[in-house]
Amino acid sequence: MGAHDNRPTTAGELGVTPVRMPDPAVREHKAWGPNGFVGLLAGLVLVGLGIAGIAAGDGVLIGFGIFALVLGLVTLRGLTTVAPGEAKVVQFFGRYVGTVRTSGLRWVNPLTSRRKISTRIRNHESEVLKVNDLDGNPIEIAAVVVWQVEDTARAVFEVDSFVAFVHTQTETAIRHIATSYAYDSHEEGLSLRQNAEEITERLSREIGDRVEAAGVTIVESRLTHLAYAPEIAGAMLQRQQAGAVVAARGRIVEGAVGMVEMALERLSEREIVELDEERKAAMVSNLMVVLCGDRATQPIVNAGSLYH
Repeated sequence: MGAHDNRPTTAGELGVTPVRMPDPAVREHKAWGPNGFVGLLAGLVLVGLGIAGIAAGDGVLIGFGIFALVLGLVTLRGLTTVAPGEAKVVQFFGRYVGTVRTSGLRWVNPLTSRRKISTRIRNHESEVLKVNDLDGNPIEIAAVVVWQVEDTARAVFEVDSFVAFVHTQTETAIRHIATSYAYDSHEEGLSLRQNAEEITERLSREIGDRVEAAGVTIVESRLTHLAYAPEIAGAMLQRQQAGAVVAARGRIVEGAVGMVEMALERLSEREIVELDEERKAAMVSNLMVVLCGDRATQPIVNAGSLYH
């Protein structure tokens, strides 16, 4: 992918098997909803005319007044308020007719029902889950997911409760990711502990694929807790410490060999002392002990010679 390629990363490119959800039966579209102050004014005028007609006491005017009053009340029933960060899903006798997203006072068909849906950004922090990683080691893992309703129609009509759906699918994705990778790194492949950025990207992609059917988009996801389960934490800590000690010793030995080699070369170049093979072996042995030992060495003064 090029540096200026802004197309979205697909699940296949991330190495994650795409989750196949059923195709949505309905998608969001805009509902007809003019400025509500026009409907408010019309409703108040009709109500006023109706009250005036009824108060006149004439039979014809009373009938007109009742009709105007009922029509005004029905008109006022079409008023609906939409707050910022919210949307109103409009239904006409069970049929979806559209969504009103424009904030403020709006007017819709008075015979429709309206359901408020929050389109604000939300956080969901999962519980600490206990699962087995790719190596079969029990681990504890948790994540926080930032999500937002993108398609209100699918959020209302495709699932029973889109909030519960997001929570359940998030937990499922976390479990699947945790069982697909090892906690610690191997020679090849990713690990949960050392490749956090790649893992969270794959987690976001999988959760997004799972909750897309509910009209939800994933803004970001992050692991908030990752550790070995308590029953094996001590043993795994010892293994990590042993690995660190081995790696440190390897670097010490490598550096010591380089220093011994440099010392022999300098002695030979400057002709400070002429060493035969046996003296070189003794010198190498002494230097390696000094450089690789984990304790301070005590010098021993040889009053004789190497051979006596």
